[in-house]
Formats: sequence, C-alpha cells, structure tokens
Amino acid sequence: MVVAAYLPDDVVTQGQKLALMKICDSADDETRLSKPGLRRLRAWVGVTEKRCMTIVTELVAKGLIERVETGKAGRRAVYKVFPMGVPPIPSNDDLEARFLDADAAPKNSRKARTGVTRAAPSKPAMTHEDIDARALAAGEGVKEAGFHEWNPDEGEDRVPPVEPSGFHGWNPLGSTGGTPSFPSSSSSLPFPPTPTADAAGEPADGCSRHPVPAANCRACGTNPRAGREARERGRAEAERQAQQEWLRDYQKDLATARRVAQERPEEVEAARLAARQAARQGRERNREGPPPRNFES
Repeated sequence: MVVAAYLPDDVVTQGQKLALMKICDSADDETRLSKPGLRRLRAWVGVTEKRCMTIVTELVAKGLIERVETGKAGRRAVYKVFPMGVPPIPSNDDLEARFLDADAAPKNSRKARTGVTRAAPSKPAMTHEDIDARALAAGEGVKEAGFHEWNPDEGEDRVPPVEPSGFHGWNPLGSTGGTPSFPSSSSSLPFPPTPTADAAGEPADGCSRHPVPAANCRACGTNPRAGREARERGRAEAERQAQQEWLRDYQKDLATARRVAQERPEEVEAARLAARQAARQGRERNREGPPPRNFES
C-alpha cells in the first residue's frame, strides 16, 4: 500500500491510486492476493459502481493488478497486486527530482512550445525601492514623485482653490449675492377654473356655497370626478326603483290570483282541466308527426 501511495501522477490518476491502495490494503503479504469487495472499493474511491469497475479495468490494463477470479453473485473477485514485481519505495532525492521536473514542466503539454525555456516568475514588489531597482535594471531610470504631466504643479491651468464668485453666463436668473430668483406663476387669475370644467358642463364660475367661489370642489360636485360619481349614483337609484316597482306589481298580481282561487274555486278547476287537455292534445300531435304533403297540388 505504501508503494502504491508513492506512484507518480503520470502513472496513475487520483482515483486509480485510491483504488490500488484499497486493493493493496486487502492483499496478503506473501501471495499478494486480494479480495477487496466492490462496496468497500467504492467507499475508498468515492465513485459510482460503474466507474469503480472501469478503474479496476484500467489498473489491469496498466499491469498494476491481475484479475485471478471474476466476481459473481455472493463471491468476491480475486486480484493479484503488482504481478510483475513490487516497485521500490522512492527516496527523498528521487521525490525532489520528481517535483522539480513537475514544476518546470508546462501545465498543458499539448499547448507547450518546443525549444522555449520558461522564465522564472518575478518576485512580488514589497516597497517602492523594489520598483526603483527594477526600473534602474531595465534602463528606464527612477521617476520623481509628483503630479503627472497633464496636471501641472503650478500655473493658471490648475483649478483655483476657492469656489467661483458667481453663476455661469447661461443662468441669468441667479444673483451672485444671494439665493437665485425663480419666475412667478404663469397664471394671473386668482381662482382659475379647471381645464375640463366647461367641457363637462360644470359651472366655470365656481361653487356658490363657499365664501370665495371654488371652481374645483369635489364635495359640491364642481369637478368631473364628482359629476361622474353623481351620475352613477342616480343610475343605480333608478335601477333599484324599477326593480321595486316590478316586485310590487308581481305581488299584487299574486294576491289577486289567490283571492280569485279562494272565491271561485270551480272556475279555477275548470281552467286547470282545460290547460291539461290542451297540453295532452299537443303531445299527441307531436307524436303523430306533421301531416303528409300533397305533391299533386
């Protein structure tokens, strides 16, 4: 298991190394035969059952294990670890050389350019002295501290340190000595009527209930919204009155019919028999069908 743990990345992947370590952990020290079991092998690698079987097949193809017996229902598969011989455990020098080669190698070998030596990464600059040293080494010289060329230190090009003494020329309403003035209202009428007062048929002079005529008083109905609400209330009241009138007429007719039935029961019974006979005759005519047509005529 220790030998499997030290296998390099170019030989096995992380999943293959975990699976090989579990098989080695379950193997016998003398015969190197192992029966890890699929459930425990999946628990070590942390993959699905199908992927676990694929990893075992990849290890067999690389020659790291050998399948002695195939697993069946109720019987585990048997593997032999390192059938071609157990590799030696690498020393510290071997590990250091391996890590140096891995650090110097490109991250993506397919995109690496042949014949190009990778430059060592530059050290991070800690202070401004490091930046000055790099500039001197590159032959650029040390730049003096101060403003950039487009922001001069002296001269009339700089913004004065105080606020301007007045407004701009395109704002004639302002004054340099106080708060800017604003234009007065565009209407000179003391009580202007609403724009839709005349169009809605409302009095343009205002409401006479107020000490001063008000052209837009919702309580007095001198605005369009109050007029619409008043018309809706009138329409609803008219419908309610019509329904009440129909209900009174219906109740009057019903009382008259009840009084007639009580005073003249023989006439009510005769009318009921006549209605039944007329209904019976109508059903018989519908059952016989329409009369035949005379095509000769």
